[in-house]
Amino acid sequence: MTVAVAAPVSAPFVSVPLSVQPGEFRSVLAAGGVAVDLRDVASHRRSGALFGAVAVDSDQALDLLSPDSPWALRGATVDAQWVLVSDDGYDAEWLAWHLQARGVTGARFVVGGYRALRAHGVTGSVGDDGVQFYDPR
Repeated sequence: MTVAVAAPVSAPFVSVPLSVQPGEFRSVLAAGGVAVDLRDVASHRRSGALFGAVAVDSDQALDLLSPDSPWALRGATVDAQWVLVSDDGYDAEWLAWHLQARGVTGARFVVGGYRALRAHGVTGSVGDDGVQFYDPR
């Protein structure tokens, strides 16, 4: 397969790092980041939920998180701070690159993905308004 491009693909320089280390996950969310869980339903059942994250199918994520897309979520703006999480981090990294190329300069991915978060004892963040849903009785 041969791909021809009429003009070089480029994106502006971004001073925000592209990745988030698992130990930084909670502080990035506290600073305004929005966790986006790209894992499928089978992964959620097998490994557990990422509490407080927006669950988005990885096949649709680029359209849902890009502000210039007709299918964009209401929160999809150029200044959105998406923190993308996939099983191992690779899909999230690919999407972060593409979102930044589309002008979403705050798109980042978690190094090592959900597996690394679990290894660090992080399974998400639930605010006071959401704790009631997870409170066992």
